[in-house]
Amino acid sequence: MTTINNVKPTTAEELFDLLKKEFATYVDEKIDSALDIEYAHVSDIINISFPEVREGLAFTLIVTEQEITVETSAESSDYDLTLLHEHLINFLTEKCE
Repeated sequence: MTTINNVKPTTAEELFDLLKKEFATYVDEKIDSALDIEYAHVSDIINISFPEVREGLAFTLIVTEQEITVETSAESSDYDLTLLHEHLINFLTEKCE
């Protein structure tokens, strides 16, 4: 679990839109790929999946006024998932802190 301060108050709805518009381009540039990314949003929770990399849910974001918590769906030493986690944290830090 990783926590990022929500310094620029970002709601779950705003973050969901930002992820859909910018995260795929961001991560594709970082790892020179064209990944398929799926998002789901309910209330203050955003789920992110990478169907080409891992079956099922990869990350869950819980958004509050104070912080964004990133949870990995299952502990894994999978290099690809670890790399995607690092890029997700960097993206959220750039956009929200």
